[in-house]
Amino acid sequence: MAKMGQSERRQALAGVLFAMPYLIGFSVFLAIPLLTSLYNSFTEYSVLREPVWIGVRNYADVFKDELFYKSLGNTLFFAAFSIPLSTIMAIALAMLLNTKVRGQAFYRTFFFLPSLVPAVPMAILWLYLFNGDFGIVNAVLKIPYGALGLEPPNWLSSVDHAKNVLITMSVWTVGNAMIIYLAGLQEIPQQLYEASDLDGASPWQKTKNVTIPLLSPVIMFNVLMGIIGSLQYFTQAYVLFPGGAPARSTYMYSMYIYDTAFRDLRMGYASALGWVMFVIILTLTFTAFRFFDKKVHYEG
Repeated sequence: MAKMGQSERRQALAGVLFAMPYLIGFSVFLAIPLLTSLYNSFTEYSVLREPVWIGVRNYADVFKDELFYKSLGNTLFFAAFSIPLSTIMAIALAMLLNTKVRGQAFYRTFFFLPSLVPAVPMAILWLYLFNGDFGIVNAVLKIPYGALGLEPPNWLSSVDHAKNVLITMSVWTVGNAMIIYLAGLQEIPQQLYEASDLDGASPWQKTKNVTIPLLSPVIMFNVLMGIIGSLQYFTQAYVLFPGGAPARSTYMYSMYIYDTAFRDLRMGYASALGWVMFVIILTLTFTAFRFFDKKVHYEG
């Protein structure tokens, strides 16, 4: 390999110096904490004492833990419904907002705004909306339910309905995904729709044979982000349903990790739970990649 000249060394040094802030931030805030948590997952560590190496005992205990299965089941249930519903809603809104109608900018802003609301204020808002005694939702539902001689459900204290509140909230905040789908729709060549019109294609046929195939890379991206985000769902559930009430029906996996680490001070076990979740997310992401592999259409 030829030796670097003085000018090339200066350029290499300048590149390293420009990258240094990122490398320092990556090391301090990501790489070192990740490696530390991996080490702690093999220890008994209560924060107040030095970690004691115990091997794979934490991982063995995870698969004997009822709360592990309960919280994981709740999280997978939430993901199984929120991801498809959010995807369908985001695509539908993007297609509607891609049409040339009067007040288009207003409608785009209106549907995007909910995604800008911070998680905690949004959860507090929904706490009032779905309150069984004075919530707006039940006030509206009293008319149709009353006609049938029924009472609206108490959403926040019902095992059967509590998860529905979280799923509905996730669908309500599809603004970010909607904007990405909207950008993808605007990249689809209009000539394809014109050719479809000449062939006599119906709106559904154009959606099925033109829109969805050419939007498939964007769908794959948003679904993958949805998988990762849904399996780490925490803030809204923690504010709306402290402790996973009622009856642990909304106790999410991230809540279990948080409680184990900062309430019970079992940092070693919490680290093991975190790495198990990492493996689950990695497995589901890889499976999604394999599923989309032959279904994604790249225009080039």
